[in-house]
Amino acid sequence: MVYTLTLNPALDYVVKVPDYRNGQVNRAGETAFLPGGKGINVSIMLKHLGINSVPLGFAAGFTGKELERYLICEGCVPEFVYLAEGNTRINVKLKAGTETEINAPGPKVTERELEALKAQIAGLESGDFLVLAGSIPKGLPESIYRDIMADLQGKGVNVAVDTEGDALLQTLPYQPFLIKPNHHELGDIFGVEINTKEMAAEYARKLQKQGARNVLVSMAGQGAVLATENGKGFAAEAPKGTVVNSTGAGDSTVAGFLVGYLETEDYETAFLKGICSGSATAFSQGLGTAEEVEELLQSASATGI
Repeated sequence: MVYTLTLNPALDYVVKVPDYRNGQVNRAGETAFLPGGKGINVSIMLKHLGINSVPLGFAAGFTGKELERYLICEGCVPEFVYLAEGNTRINVKLKAGTETEINAPGPKVTERELEALKAQIAGLESGDFLVLAGSIPKGLPESIYRDIMADLQGKGVNVAVDTEGDALLQTLPYQPFLIKPNHHELGDIFGVEINTKEMAAEYARKLQKQGARNVLVSMAGQGAVLATENGKGFAAEAPKGTVVNSTGAGDSTVAGFLVGYLETEDYETAFLKGICSGSATAFSQGLGTAEEVEELLQSASATGI
């Protein structure tokens, strides 16, 4: 089974105001509530690609119930730890020519509620996959991802980590199955500017030496690079298309990679499915569909690097 963890999920309130005027009463053209959170995006994209998963994390109040309802409608049945106080946050995405985001803080998590989440994760079994995705909210220890991986050592659970900075580096000694920094995040780790696939591959292998099994580096319009645990490296160009909305593209890349690997256990195939899944989402208003991914795969190819 595949599990995803989102520590600080949200309902994203998307508001389109074509003729926005600052300091005056404005009328929205379109509005929508959408689920927010990197792990949640991974779960929904996995479902689009035919793989069931269980979203884990914290939820609270009436907004938490609405988030759960939405996920169930998408075919993803969550097993959230419900908090005694507060509400799952609402983030406002104002689209008025440019996009302005107002991200709210999440509800407070008690030590008892954190231990309840850890008890859930302790029940994962050998062969399961766990995706740790997103930033760590205030109030939780910065070491939470590392602590989770330490608790899972020796259980045969494959962990994918999609976060940045110290939170990512702390997980490397526990040999995550997959990490997915973008080239800016990778460069920040080593204090360099990465602008070629060759550089991306070089620094991806440095992260492997620190413990990561497979490193997928996304490079936006330049494509992506994969360094695999069996010593191979692959590079691919970005699929052709018009970027409509990049939100969720990285999460879709992780989902596509996992689906490709679960289906074939071939890293090149997983790599290409990941890239095309991320692009399918970037070329869509929402998360990409299986049909859109398959269409992009028809012209996708990788080279050794």
